[in-house]
Amino acid sequence: MNLAIASIDLLHTAIFFGLCACGISFLFAPLLTKVLYRYRITRHNEYDQTHMIADRANKVGTPIMGGLLVIVTVALITMLFNWERKWTWVPIGVMLLSALLGGIDDILHIYGHERRSRKLSQILRLARIHKYWYMRIWYIISLPWHAFKRISVWLSRHPGKGVHVHEKLLFQFIAGAVTAYWIYFKLGEHWQTIHIPFDGFVSIGFWIIPLIIFFVMATANAVNITDGMDGLAGGSLIISFSALTILSWLEGMEAITLLNATTVGALLTYTYFNIKPARFEMGDVGSLGLGSLFAINAIVMNQLLLIPLLGFIFYAELASVIIQVLGRYLLGRRIFKMAPIHYHLAFRGWSEEKTVMRFWVIHAIVVLFGVWVALL
Repeated sequence: MNLAIASIDLLHTAIFFGLCACGISFLFAPLLTKVLYRYRITRHNEYDQTHMIADRANKVGTPIMGGLLVIVTVALITMLFNWERKWTWVPIGVMLLSALLGGIDDILHIYGHERRSRKLSQILRLARIHKYWYMRIWYIISLPWHAFKRISVWLSRHPGKGVHVHEKLLFQFIAGAVTAYWIYFKLGEHWQTIHIPFDGFVSIGFWIIPLIIFFVMATANAVNITDGMDGLAGGSLIISFSALTILSWLEGMEAITLLNATTVGALLTYTYFNIKPARFEMGDVGSLGLGSLFAINAIVMNQLLLIPLLGFIFYAELASVIIQVLGRYLLGRRIFKMAPIHYHLAFRGWSEEKTVMRFWVIHAIVVLFGVWVALL
């Protein structure tokens, strides 16, 4: 009976945290919007091929970096009222690190200068003919890094003024490595096991580290890719973090439950202002930060293998980009009219509202299945 009362008390507190986050972010929204307009941190159409889609041109001038509404609210409430070294330090730290990377990218797209990278053939030529011998050695030594830079371009849009893909991947690797270090070395042997649906728990020891790094990087990029239509990423994140709130509550993980509930509350406000026509857009600051946070919270709850289900629509969008890249470079043709898949559907004649709401429904169904699997 006491356990049941404690469980209800935790749920009651979680709902209160969510409502507080919702209220605080509502108060913060007008100020954030004013600042973004004042400094002209708004969407431009340079290098944006999506302006060919009907109604996309109307988004030019909409403030970006609206994800700060969620990032700041979640960080503030957690640091003041839910700050625990074992549970919330690293999730919030990695969220802020990823958000910082995204924020730099957003700002550079507005105020930065054109950034170009040398082709691999140019690097090879410099390694042969550069007049200084030590520079020739340097180009040879750094050849793998330059090769990685060129390969990463396959996964990107026009680099423009922002952070290049290889730079994003490097910082995301660091964020994943910090998370892996925390879980493997600080939380004990219990966290070196993974829950395999329908089979139970299996200890994988050191191999938990590359798995954590992979899922943090993949999820952050998947959410970033999904943030392309008004309301799509925000509404989908509400569903995913709500599922994490329920699962962490059932496990009695107080700090993580409150963190998930706080995120849901802030996302409700963000999505209210992001529904078409959006007052502001999430930007990389929000999508990378919240994608990392979602992955970390799921990993801490020992639901690592269920991340593709609990974040289904994000991984479906990521898969569509990978399929498009493989089609272009291996088959010599596009599989979709444009990737990620929500743009393909727009070219097929689906309205933005139809695409977003159907994706919400599909996502909710698969996430519900993921919750069912997690409870087995």
